[in-house]
Amino acid sequence: VQLQASGGGVVQAGGSLKLSCTASGRTFSSSYAMGWFRLPPGKEREFVAASSWSGGSTYYADSVKGRFTISRDNAKNMVFLQMNSLKPEDTAVYYCVADRILGTGPLYDYWGQGTQVTVSS
Repeated sequence: VQLQASGGGVVQAGGSLKLSCTASGRTFSSSYAMGWFRLPPGKEREFVAASSWSGGSTYYADSVKGRFTISRDNAKNMVFLQMNSLKPEDTAVYYCVADRILGTGPLYDYWGQGTQVTVSS
């Protein structure tokens, strides 16, 4: 399974960005859970959001609830992260993840290469 994330960039505080991730590979199934983690500068990796294959179950980190929305397009094997009201503390490298099991821990089998999000104050 390969995960290709895109959509990162530089934005001012209060702005918005939308991250996209496309999954590929013979072993990938649209039934996989998909989500996002991030690695802020000088900090440890942290969970951001995750979604079941149907989108019926979603999880968010407390720090992004009400500001970020995860969604999926299973026909295209894609997952999105709409990020609104961005704050400087959202600055991080964002990683797309996928696994058979939905969760909030860093136990996902598949990780993308990361896309940089920088929020300026």
